[in-house]
Amino acid sequence: MSPHSLRALVPLALLAFAAGCGGGSSSVPTASAPSLPQGGEAVQLDPSTFTANVDNPWWPMKPGSRWVYRETDAEGTVTRVEVTVMSGTKTIMGIESRIVHDVLTEDGEVKEDTYDWYAQDASGNLWYMGEDTKEFDKGKVNTEGSWEAGVDGAQPGILIPADPKPGMRYRQEYYAGHAEDNAQVLALDGAAVVPFGSLDHLLQTRETTPLEPDLVEEKFYARGIGEVTALTISGGSDREVLLSFTSG
Repeated sequence: MSPHSLRALVPLALLAFAAGCGGGSSSVPTASAPSLPQGGEAVQLDPSTFTANVDNPWWPMKPGSRWVYRETDAEGTVTRVEVTVMSGTKTIMGIESRIVHDVLTEDGEVKEDTYDWYAQDASGNLWYMGEDTKEFDKGKVNTEGSWEAGVDGAQPGILIPADPKPGMRYRQEYYAGHAEDNAQVLALDGAAVVPFGSLDHLLQTRETTPLEPDLVEEKFYARGIGEVTALTISGGSDREVLLSFTSG
């Protein structure tokens, strides 16, 4: 599962929202940090201010770290996702970016195999630099979701701001017509009960894309761990839950 694919996922009985989570977006301020990228605007990034050593507290990516998720879609199909931070890096727009390997399987068969690339700036913002993704279906390979910042007009985006605050809006990725995810910070007091454990004080975000206007997904992140659960609240009913996490 690419963390930026608008797919999300977890039996509702396992998910407990804190007061103000979920439908409370109407009270969220509309303020946006001007330094965060928006829409398709081009950004000029200084490679000397970036590092592949990601320690953003909401999703630290130490090499060797591994997350295992269970996904359930609207049809009841259950898949397993394993996300592993690799020791290697890839240079994108002159920036050394951490490689994260993401494999989705169904009944032991690989359905998606993706390499995501991330880097962190000097302020602590976690940037999404692109992905090389392959989907396998009946012997055919689909690479439609692949993009790389700086290639064919694609622009990097923010996965998680350095200091997220309710109301912040930012783009997560931009490749016109292919990848145009946007996010908004909703709260910092979310809560969830998942197989991995009972967690609170979670960062809650809402993701949308103009490519699928009806699709809305909310994600929850725990300090020191990363994404713990996600839920499609409009345009579907996919769910995701964290089964296990091992720090590198």
